[in-house]
Amino acid sequence: MRDVHAMSPDRGRLRLRWVGLSGIRKPLTVQRREGTRTLAVDFHVAVDLPSERKGSDLSRNAEILAEVVDATVTRPVEGLESACSEIARELLVRHPYATEASVEASAEYFLRKGISEEKRSFENYTLIAGARASRAPDGSVRRSRSVGAEAVGMTACPCAMETCRERLTAQFPLLASPELKGLPMITHNQRNRTRLVFDLEGLAEVEADDIIAAIEAAQSSPTYAILKRGDEAEVVIHAHLHPKFVEDVLRDLLASLPSRFPEVPDSTLIRAITVSEESIHKFNVEASHEVTFGELRRSASG
Repeated sequence: MRDVHAMSPDRGRLRLRWVGLSGIRKPLTVQRREGTRTLAVDFHVAVDLPSERKGSDLSRNAEILAEVVDATVTRPVEGLESACSEIARELLVRHPYATEASVEASAEYFLRKGISEEKRSFENYTLIAGARASRAPDGSVRRSRSVGAEAVGMTACPCAMETCRERLTAQFPLLASPELKGLPMITHNQRNRTRLVFDLEGLAEVEADDIIAAIEAAQSSPTYAILKRGDEAEVVIHAHLHPKFVEDVLRDLLASLPSRFPEVPDSTLIRAITVSEESIHKFNVEASHEVTFGELRRSASG
């Protein structure tokens, strides 16, 4: 059978950086601290394409995904990033003409949490993972992994809070009394989405649950599926006692990482992005940063 994919391109003989498959959903079994768990994972897999080839052998990508994922039923992987790394390695094996392979994955993830023990339920988060594999001229393959998570919480605007305090104090002078100095003031709130990703090296490992805990601690308050009226008040009060700009969320998150993850090597790159979905504006506010753990540790000690 004639291999059309291996033919020369009709025009524009360019090396293409990535060609692959996206939107493939597979069930993946991972080993967690509390036992095995099956995740519904969306995969994006790709390899580079040399200038002399017309197309990539895409069916091989689907075969690799099926083989790696199916094997986790009896042999769970340690994490989503581990599966991505294995898939990236196998992509270069099955595509001998390729020199780079990329795997990106995201999965809905649930943790049993709540504002109180009796109101615990399954709260949803997003797991993020990826891997890259590169083939050197001598044939050796180098792999890298990334793991992260996204959590949704809330923020309370400190600027509007102080503006409201000034105006209401002028209208109600009692608010200026020392007894009410620490009283939080009304302000507008945002739904905050924060994503934190670790680019791991060597044997370094980071637990997704710990990433989620770090994100929620940096927001004005976590949010919950089950809240009665009294619980709603507790969440709102907590958020207003910790008003934050989106910049505050990002800085507080990054500043907390050295103490939360003391075993992570200095060379590990951290990527974080936080978005506040504004309530009184017709736009969102976003802040992002990339930094190594070594830089974070030097900043904390300085």
